[in-house]
Amino acid sequence: MTIIDKILSQKEFHDRPPVLLDIGASGEMYRFWKKIAKYAVCIAFDADDRELSYTVKDNAGYKKLFLYNCIVTNGENKQQTFYLTSSPYCSSTLPPFEEKLNVWAFADLFSLNKKVELNSNNIPSVLKELNIDYIDWFKTDSQGTDLRLFESIQQELKDKILAADFEPGIIDAYKGEDKLFALVDYMKDKPYWMNDLFIKGSQRINLSFVGNKISNKTQRNIQYLIKHSPNWGEVSFLNTFENFDTFSKRDVLLGIVFSMILKQYGFALELAIKGNAKFDDPIFQMIEKHCISKINFNLIRYSKFILLKVLRKYFNVH
Repeated sequence: MTIIDKILSQKEFHDRPPVLLDIGASGEMYRFWKKIAKYAVCIAFDADDRELSYTVKDNAGYKKLFLYNCIVTNGENKQQTFYLTSSPYCSSTLPPFEEKLNVWAFADLFSLNKKVELNSNNIPSVLKELNIDYIDWFKTDSQGTDLRLFESIQQELKDKILAADFEPGIIDAYKGEDKLFALVDYMKDKPYWMNDLFIKGSQRINLSFVGNKISNKTQRNIQYLIKHSPNWGEVSFLNTFENFDTFSKRDVLLGIVFSMILKQYGFALELAIKGNAKFDDPIFQMIEKHCISKINFNLIRYSKFILLKVLRKYFNVH
């Protein structure tokens, strides 16, 4: 039994299992949730039914899965226009900004196939319907509306979310979309710190303009031939636990689990020390030892790396 299994087997999680909210759930299970899925309740949304079957198949490992085939919005409308694009992963409630996209190599992915009217719902209504009054990990890839969906959650619930992952845009991919800079500006005043940021992108080449100058083979492999430029980001936040006394033992333990999953052993150790002082439970001492061992193991790996680097430089050892 791993330490994560030991933590999530505690009585604190029997009646309040981890709640994971996944907006834009196409594809396989979110990689960070695989270690905790069997203990967790997942609320998943995907409006594009061309990929819905894969979501159902890949997310079968949860303790309980609520899968909604509807659009998530920040309003009260029961129906919403949805823009279906060539790639289902680019479909959105926002129209693609085709005039701005055509200078990028991946522009064809955003080509508009058709507009449809789909059922829609909002996060507060879904939580009320399911009689769930908390979210532990919020993850969204809504193609342009990540921030407004996060803002739609009640403040007292939102401040207790322990982890939040977004995929905001940098360039103009959708008309009226929430951008990375707006998300970062919003979160700087909230009880969160940025755990990670991966910048993703495409190549700045207008294939419809220069396509006749390069071969079809070159066009098909253009992503390997031209430098990527920043187009969007994958950004992750963890709760700071700055008002520590307002968090329950269950919340602190789960915050530690999330931190360890994300390899933030320094923060997990900090929470374990604070948790031990407040709750006086031996499990926090066990967590402390585990985090310290992980950090020390990384020290050994780092020392070996430095030693090998010196040997290669001065003694030509390979």
